[in-house]
Amino acid sequence: MSTPREVFERLSDGIGSGDWSELHLLYAENAEVTIPFMMPAAVRIHGREQVRQHFAQLDGQITLEPRDVRVYETSDPELIVAEFDYAVGGRVLPNIQVLRVRDGLIVETRDYHHHAALAEMMG
Repeated sequence: MSTPREVFERLSDGIGSGDWSELHLLYAENAEVTIPFMMPAAVRIHGREQVRQHFAQLDGQITLEPRDVRVYETSDPELIVAEFDYAVGGRVLPNIQVLRVRDGLIVETRDYHHHAALAEMMG
């Protein structure tokens, strides 16, 4: 079974590759994703199918290159914090994700990306 760090690495590698089409399979059927700084308003995504739809909107729209990835393990074996930058459009944008992984699948994330800059870049 995959560790939380391994699951995050597959997610990050998939985003960096530009192929978002299978990333939803890293999420549990009942996964909860919270993106509090999404523009123009915070977003909550419920379940793998909504995660798939969210990723489908982004697939091919933007290329994000993860850099300087640091993963912090916690006293909770299901929970990690990932701190990293995305290189995109000549800019470097800071990010933090808090992921809970159970049985090798993401069950919950809180994603703190620089959505104001991303929204500006995507026009």
